[in-house]
Amino acid sequence: MKKVGLFFGSFNPIHIGHLILANYILENSDMAELWFVVSPQNPFKDKKALLSDHNRLDMVQLAVKNYPKMRVSNVEFSLPKPSYTIDTLTYLKEKYPDHSFALIMGEDNLKGLPKWKNADKLIENHQIIVYPRIFEGERQDNEYLKHENISMINAPIIELSATEIRNMIKNGKNVRPMLPPEVFEYLDGSNFYK
Repeated sequence: MKKVGLFFGSFNPIHIGHLILANYILENSDMAELWFVVSPQNPFKDKKALLSDHNRLDMVQLAVKNYPKMRVSNVEFSLPKPSYTIDTLTYLKEKYPDHSFALIMGEDNLKGLPKWKNADKLIENHQIIVYPRIFEGERQDNEYLKHENISMINAPIIELSATEIRNMIKNGKNVRPMLPPEVFEYLDGSNFYK
């Protein structure tokens, strides 16, 4: 079985925080590969601020091209919208029977897991790797972290947000240090996010 981590997101745009986290997980786990799954439409996110699916996919491909263990997946582009993680995982398991898939999510998403479609089935059938996020106030003990399929990793906390980067671009600020160089070049000179 080839173990693959799935990092879902809109990647609008992908930034160095995503790459630092992905690299950390690859270097500190038994995963053979990590796939960035570009989501066409997150049921919980506003679609207006979203760059086209293919532009976001292009940026992720540019960002990971020098990382041999990182891949990009557009699997959700051809699945029914909105995309639900459980449906994507079911599809991937059928398509790649020799792979085992682990879900990578932020600690903030773990809190909302009960709202996810078929959350119990998701937890029972897949490993979930949770990376830390900064919280306002006290960190709550999450019952889910006691489950044998869910583990917390001690990855560095990168407080970079794509929303903040989009706002900076809109306001003509320099975002070069926050983006992989290829993604900066891709966005520089375009009207994206302006």
